[in-house]
Amino acid sequence: MHTETDLETALLGPVLADRACGDCTACCTVLTVDTPDFAKPAGTPCVHLGSQGCSIHAVRPHICRTWFCAWRRIAGIPDAARPDQSGILVSLDFVRNPRNCFEGVSIMVRMAPGSKAIENRMAQTILDSLCDGLVPVWFTDGAKKMLMYPDNSVASLVISGGTAPAHLKDEVAAWRERYGMFAANG
Repeated sequence: MHTETDLETALLGPVLADRACGDCTACCTVLTVDTPDFAKPAGTPCVHLGSQGCSIHAVRPHICRTWFCAWRRIAGIPDAARPDQSGILVSLDFVRNPRNCFEGVSIMVRMAPGSKAIENRMAQTILDSLCDGLVPVWFTDGAKKMLMYPDNSVASLVISGGTAPAHLKDEVAAWRERYGMFAANG
């Protein structure tokens, strides 16, 4: 867990001092938790989640004290994108058996059922704030999962090992340098 926390800070940045969870408890329901001291499946409210938030807040598990969503870490994500207000939870995602090199460690943008984030363009605003580094970004509405960044023309070349056209050469080379060692698993 310590390694994941360090990786979250390295890829998403430190927790921002001027942002607090407040009444937001989206992570307490949306996410899978699988640690030695606590476990719960995705989409299931934590057994300790009550009408006033966490009923064991003072003694909550280590993961709950140290994990923070991307809204708490990335200043470029607007204040209005707090998960309980936007209907979108953004976090670093770790997949134990990735289908491709972009899935093992990536940013996951999860849209809650009933969210209006696509209609009000909050989803686009959030994606725009995330798609600028060498960290893959996925989007899911609960039904399907789509790679949003890098775009398909770059991703397919990285995965296949194909020759990049001149206009994509530098971008494909940068992704291959970072993720190419995992491409054989895809």
